[in-house]
Amino acid sequence: MIQEIKEGPIHAPSARVIQARGGSTLMPGLIDAHVHVNASGLDLARVARTPQSYLAHWAAAFLAGTLDRGFTTVRDVGGADAGLAAALRDGLLPGPRLFYGGRVISQTGGHGDFRPGDLDLDHIPCGCAGHCDGFSVIADGVDAVRKAVREECRRGAAHIKIMASGGVSSPTDPLERCQYSDDEIAAAVDEATRAGIYVAAHCHPAEAIRRAAQLGVRTIEHGTLIDAETARIVAETGAFVVPTLAIIAALDSEGEAMGFPPPMMAKLRMLTGAVLEGLQTMRSAGVQMGFGTDLLGELQDRQSSEFLLRAQVLPAIDILRSATSINARLLGQEGRLGCLAPGAVADILLVAGDPLGDISLLARPETALVTIVQGGRIHRMREPD
Repeated sequence: MIQEIKEGPIHAPSARVIQARGGSTLMPGLIDAHVHVNASGLDLARVARTPQSYLAHWAAAFLAGTLDRGFTTVRDVGGADAGLAAALRDGLLPGPRLFYGGRVISQTGGHGDFRPGDLDLDHIPCGCAGHCDGFSVIADGVDAVRKAVREECRRGAAHIKIMASGGVSSPTDPLERCQYSDDEIAAAVDEATRAGIYVAAHCHPAEAIRRAAQLGVRTIEHGTLIDAETARIVAETGAFVVPTLAIIAALDSEGEAMGFPPPMMAKLRMLTGAVLEGLQTMRSAGVQMGFGTDLLGELQDRQSSEFLLRAQVLPAIDILRSATSINARLLGQEGRLGCLAPGAVADILLVAGDPLGDISLLARPETALVTIVQGGRIHRMREPD
């Protein structure tokens, strides 16, 4: 914990002193509010059925790399569980602080249902038995949604993730269509609220974003096709939107070569021309924009590219706030994370340069991040170039 910040000497005779060179910047640790730490590949249906022992090792490697990139806290919105969070907490592996939501909750044929449309399930006594795994659970109807939310709460979820619109990486749902009825979304929000947590909703089209915000969803994931009227409504409700440009850009440039299926590439292309306009629309409306990346498989090493992508239309200060103080507020950790202040957790970066003047520094963490401190422990310290 940070004890004191002041100009001039601080009396701490037993403290280790780190001398910062002139021109360096001290800033809070970064927060990525949309990751999938277990997403070992682009084929999420295969990932969902991969042995947990393998996924745990994949997650460990991803989390170590994430901390090396200066992200001292992450929010997993599909797949991580109590065991991984405990391993990080107990120091069994290096990595950022983890807020996890457990399994995503999806309707049949929704964005969390990865069963192909030509799969015959008539011989299965319960259709949901064909898809209930470590990544998602199918729940149809108010009662089933309530039960699914309660189960994730039982498993320690810090938030609940629902699929409220179609998506890119699922086989049978149109991206531009809404999912779940108002009553089902309201039931999820009610259950989460009574458990002391909140709902995050996957939404691309404006209608889905608007519905989710009006029904009490706290965080809108992606929000790619937002329009001005919807942005105004979201701002009025106080909901957050977490854009994820890194995954869209990565799949756009490399998806075909990596075997991403043509129908999914076609859905992706519905988004590529809208993402930057959406950022401008949200900024103009005063929407609270978080910072997320949503990267899958070997694309996860592009995490820091999100800074450069946003810098095409947003000022550096807005991007930095999204990745620190706004994400901390989103997590309900304002004053504890995402800031340098007495009483805050000692998540600290020493940057060789000024990110306000050159945001690209954070896209080059291997050279720009001189020191990374997480929870008061030095993770990395080196001499600047």
